[in-house]
Order: sequence, then structure tokens, then C-alpha cells
Amino acid sequence: MTDRAGTPAEPDPPATEDATPGAPEEPHRRHWLRWTALGVSLVVLAAAGVGWWFYRKLDGNITTDTTAAAELRRYEKERPPAGVSAARNILLIGSDTRSGEGNRKYGKDRGTQRSDTTILLHLSAGKKSATAMSLPRDLMVTIPSCRKTDGTRTREQFAQFNWAFEFGGTACTIRTVEKLTGIRVDHHMVIDFRGFKKMVDAVDGVEVCLKEPVNDADAKLKLPAGRQTLNGEQALGFVRARKSIGNGSDTERMDRQQQFLGALVSKVQSDGVLLNPTKLYPVLDAATKAITTDPGLDSLRDLYDLARSMRAIPTEKVQFLTVPRRPYTYNANRDELVQPAASQLFKQLREDRPVAVTPGEEEKAGTDRKTGADGKPDDADAPTPTATPTFTGRNAAEGACS
Repeated sequence: MTDRAGTPAEPDPPATEDATPGAPEEPHRRHWLRWTALGVSLVVLAAAGVGWWFYRKLDGNITTDTTAAAELRRYEKERPPAGVSAARNILLIGSDTRSGEGNRKYGKDRGTQRSDTTILLHLSAGKKSATAMSLPRDLMVTIPSCRKTDGTRTREQFAQFNWAFEFGGTACTIRTVEKLTGIRVDHHMVIDFRGFKKMVDAVDGVEVCLKEPVNDADAKLKLPAGRQTLNGEQALGFVRARKSIGNGSDTERMDRQQQFLGALVSKVQSDGVLLNPTKLYPVLDAATKAITTDPGLDSLRDLYDLARSMRAIPTEKVQFLTVPRRPYTYNANRDELVQPAASQLFKQLREDRPVAVTPGEEEKAGTDRKTGADGKPDDADAPTPTATPTFTGRNAAEGACS
């Protein structure tokens, strides 16, 4: 073959798969691409379906307490006004009920329950800090007239705090807290023994340090001294024990609970849990199954927003403290508030103002101070200092082994 000049022409290039339009390979390629796109679409849809199934499952785990909400509406006029916008107050109640699966081994189910642990959690506006204030179960308070489960009503009475939960459940406890502190409770959560254990197991345990070995049959707890990681059953015994650890006081037990909760918060906030779906799902499953909450927090979206708010707060700004109190004048086995320290703390939280905590021995205000002829501390009427008030407590960054 020659070109127009008569010179030999270069050989034609070899044919390729794309060189000839309409070659049989082209439809096959387009056919393969269509199936690939369809397969990818099915995978995406399947993943979305699984995600939706998980969402619905977790959302359905949550128990909504409509009874307390209805009862609180009856007393709306006597409740404190709403606090600072964007700040939230959540009452966390640990129920000592023996009813339900896995709870009867902790004692007989007599059809009643009391609040074994009660914490008022204040989340500041702007996600700057979180303050968890423990309320002693034996604190002497005025419990208002409350509606019982059988429809009858109790009389208003001066009694130990955890009776409120037995008298009228969550609504009675919330009204008692609001009457005591002047702080409006925006939301509440109730968790029982079984739920607490599952939460701890879901994060693969929480580390604590013991100065001495523990052997407490009542708390179902037997542990050696030293640093160790507690599973759910051991953790429950650790936070409930009163007679076998330290001096056996409820004061020390609350401090132990605060230490443990701080360590639990740090564990959940770690990237090893929040950024790992295989670890995060069991935590969410346990958490949603564990709680009974008001209608304002009864969806996974609501709880997620709450968790996200908590994660944005540095652990050193997640603080734990107990309301200032001392042995009750007429019964050393009960507690009473220390004033004016308690009122000052309530005011700071009510107005969303800073509260600082510092490690130390239990506050002795009111026991060692000199009193005047009227029985009041000499400095009871002194003006409140303008500096940020400091209370005995700890923060989540310290952990249980600090």
C-alpha cells in the first residue's frame, strides 16, 4: 500500500476495543456499569435501612414518664420560674426498687421504692460547664403533699429526702427539690440497678482505686486493694456500699459515687467509645434501655443533643459536689443544710453563675464555727463575697484514682 506520492505508507495501527464504533464489547461495558451503579445504590439503601432500624430500636428502648409530667402541670403555679435561657437543670434519680428483672437479688420487693441516689445536673448556657450536685438521701426537708399511686394524697411533712420518691414518685421528688432549692427542674431521668450495671458493662468497665480490700455481703462486693477495673455488678456494689468502705458514712458514699461518675464520664467521652460504632452502639443501647425520662427527653435525638452538649464541655469543667450539710440537730443519723452556704450554692446555679470546687475534707461549716446568743453563726449575716464561691468537690478530669 502506497500514499499519494507513491511512497510506502506506514502500516495502520492495530485495532483496539474502542476503535470501532458499535463493537460488541461496548454494550457489555455499559451493561456492567449499570449493574455496578445498581449494586452501589442497593448497598447505600441497605446501610440507610440498617441505620434507620438501629435508630428506631434505640428510640423505642426509652421509657416515657407521662405521669410525672401530668402531676407537675397541676402545680405549675407554685413551681419556680424558668431559669436562664439555654441553661438546663436535669434531675438524675437512682431508684433502689427491687422490682423488675435482675433487681430482686438486692432485697425484697415490698412494692415501694426510694431514691438511692439523687443528683441535680446543671448544664450552663454556652456549654461552658456542668455541675452535678448530690442531694443526701437522709437530708431533712419539707416534702409537700403528694399524690400516691393509689390516688390518695400524703400530708405535707418534714422528713428525710428519699421518702419523697416513695410517697409520690418522680413528681413528688421534683417538687421537693424545687421547694428546697428554688431551682426549676427542666427534665428528669430515673435509672434502676440493672440499667446502671449495663451502662458500665457497655463501656467495658470503669477503673477505680481502693486503699483497702472490700468484703461487703450486703453490697455483693468483694474486691482486693489497689487499681482495678470494675464490671457492672462490682460497680453497683461500689457505689452502694456504706458499711464496709471508709468510715461507713453516707457522706463518703456520695463522694465515691461522684468519683465513679467522673470516671464514667471520662470513659464515655473518650474517642475510643464515641468514634467507634462497635463500642458506641452497646453504650447507646444500654443507656436507652436503662432510663425512664420525661417527654422532653424521650427520643434518641433529644438524648443525642444532650450527649453532644456534655461532650463539648471539658472534663475539668464537669464538676461534682454535695450540697453543704451537717448532722441534723435532733438526729445525728440525718442531715440538715448548712446556711448560708447552701442558699448561696442554689443561687449560683439558679442564676447560671460560676461554681468552683476544690478537693478536701467534708465541709464543717456550722459545726466548728462560733455562735452568738441567738444560736446563729456570728458571720451568718455577713455580705456574700463577690468572688466565685468554692465548695468541696471534684471534677471529671481527676478520675476515681486521683
